[in-house]
Amino acid sequence: MGRVVLVTGVSRDLGRRFARIAASDPAVDRVIGVDVVPPRGDIGEMTFVRADIRNPVIAKIIVKSDVDTVVHMSVVATPGSAGGRTSMKEFNVIGTMQLLAACQKAPTLRHMVVKSTTTVYGASSRDPAMFTEDMNPKRQPRSGYAKDAFEVESYVRGFARRRPDVRVTMLRAANVIGPLTQSPIVQYFNLPVIPTVLGFDPRMQFLHESDLLDVLRHAAMGDSYGTFNVAGDGVIMLSQAIRRLGRTALPLPPFAVSSLGGMLRKAGLADFSPEQVEFLTYGRGVDTTRMRDELAFEPRYTSAEAFADFGSALGPGVHSPGRIGSPDRVLAGLEGSLGGEQHG
Repeated sequence: MGRVVLVTGVSRDLGRRFARIAASDPAVDRVIGVDVVPPRGDIGEMTFVRADIRNPVIAKIIVKSDVDTVVHMSVVATPGSAGGRTSMKEFNVIGTMQLLAACQKAPTLRHMVVKSTTTVYGASSRDPAMFTEDMNPKRQPRSGYAKDAFEVESYVRGFARRRPDVRVTMLRAANVIGPLTQSPIVQYFNLPVIPTVLGFDPRMQFLHESDLLDVLRHAAMGDSYGTFNVAGDGVIMLSQAIRRLGRTALPLPPFAVSSLGGMLRKAGLADFSPEQVEFLTYGRGVDTTRMRDELAFEPRYTSAEAFADFGSALGPGVHSPGRIGSPDRVLAGLEGSLGGEQHG
């Protein structure tokens, strides 16, 4: 008999797309997609079950369906998409705890794949050039998505110790980007004028959305287990990224970037969390040797190629490439955009 795969977080685009891909795999008999609201668009051969993973009822679904593989994709990155920070925390951490408790009791479960994030490493001036999977952040995350992801990983490791018969694969994905992806970093690069932290030019790594779907499938269908950094080859500097988009950078002191982030958040243009500002200050690099050698996965897109594909789907910036406007003109363009969003 083929696999029975349960996928969480299918109301979001990447979760739905992965569930469709898994359902088309000849090694899979059935895919059960779980979320609190139905997914939009074509769900293919996936069977959708409306359920909240924070509710113990998820255990009945897993046991009654003889699920052998769970792919956990429902850790949300922004408070707005979860109805506020409190709901975000409950959904991410409490939801994961309930899911793991359900999996603990599932006799047929053999494999779990968790989509995590390189955000767990944080970003600081004391970071190594490249984080390996065995390194800890120089400063433990104190709030937001990074803290949630850090806690989720700790609970998943606890589950792996309690159920050594289950292969547990944790994928720490770099910033996922592409024409169809919506995320805080995508919102940031969609701004007509891009605020940067004065005096800093951080390194960035990206993972193309199609490579994320491929690595999830590769992990779910394969036999590898452990924790893996997943990113496209190479890095791209923030200044390079902005130039390639034809945007104009607006260098600001760190406190001003945080203040502007509050305005952008209220306008619904971008989510500027404290960890986002730290990332835009110091950047982050992760080593992907284990991804290639142990997981045996090679992304099709480098970081630069993933960013280029994302950029090709964007409209032109406030200024064409190579043109630098005065600070007053740049601010006027940003204020006009904010005003239009708030009054539109």
